[in-house]
Amino acid sequence: MLLQWFTMSLLNGVSVGLLLFMLSAGLTLIFSMLGVLNFAHASFYMLGAYVAQALAVHLGFWGALVIAPVVVGALGALFERCLLRRVHARGALAELLLTFGAAMVIGESVKLVWGLGPLPATIPPALDGPLFTLYGAAFPRYRVFMMTLSIAMLGALAVVLRTSKTGLVVRAALTHPATVETLGHDVPRVFTTVFAVGSALAALAGVIGAPLAVVEPAMADAMGPIVFVVVVIGGIGSLPGALVASLVVGCVQTFAVASTASAGSIAAAFGLRLPDAWAALTVAQLAPVLPYALLVAMLAARPHGFLGERTRDA
Repeated sequence: MLLQWFTMSLLNGVSVGLLLFMLSAGLTLIFSMLGVLNFAHASFYMLGAYVAQALAVHLGFWGALVIAPVVVGALGALFERCLLRRVHARGALAELLLTFGAAMVIGESVKLVWGLGPLPATIPPALDGPLFTLYGAAFPRYRVFMMTLSIAMLGALAVVLRTSKTGLVVRAALTHPATVETLGHDVPRVFTTVFAVGSALAALAGVIGAPLAVVEPAMADAMGPIVFVVVVIGGIGSLPGALVASLVVGCVQTFAVASTASAGSIAAAFGLRLPDAWAALTVAQLAPVLPYALLVAMLAARPHGFLGERTRDA
């Protein structure tokens, strides 16, 4: 029984972590290449889920899976080209305020178009049902699809950024934009492309995560803080760090939700006694707080995150 609980919790935690990575990878990519901490990133995730539901009525799940990220990526490119680029010279504060305002606009627009109620998101028949059974417990086929798609996205990003000419131009444009422009490359277009790709990755996470969540206007508010927790814990601007942090946060939350232990029993194991009100709390009830507790611990012990670079002052 214990082995079954551990194995299934680990698999579920990894699947949740890989979904978090797909979402946080877009935010990390935008920050590392453009230096913009995009507060509207979770709103693009939500928009991807809503656009996919609208397209799935006519194109089915697979058509929506392909088209929805492209549509949201195009909207992200339009946002960067028409608005974000205009305030870039005014510094980080102007960019933060703009992206925060964009998040509010996207959230209210979703309510106007799709309403306040939740929308159903169904799993396609080809991915419905269990794929395999471990220790008497079935693991869903759809979660394996999510994990496979996330790993494929990670591999594609690594190849493009590290080995291709496009990735070389993108990385060079971040640190030496004048030199890149001298060589004939359009640096503003490169930045627009990066923002579009980051927005599309957020939308893709929204599409594949929708069947496991509730498609509603509050989904951006629920996921947004977790994404920033992942990015900070992993190290701002570090894709490998975002991957490690995503897996850690996903597993911590999943194991906590699946646990039946209470805070009182854990404290008693260390010879401590908690007030009755605290002792009655279960670990599952504390699960939403754990990522933020991990964030506080990371900032206190290692402010630059798992794989982030140390600041010059450090």
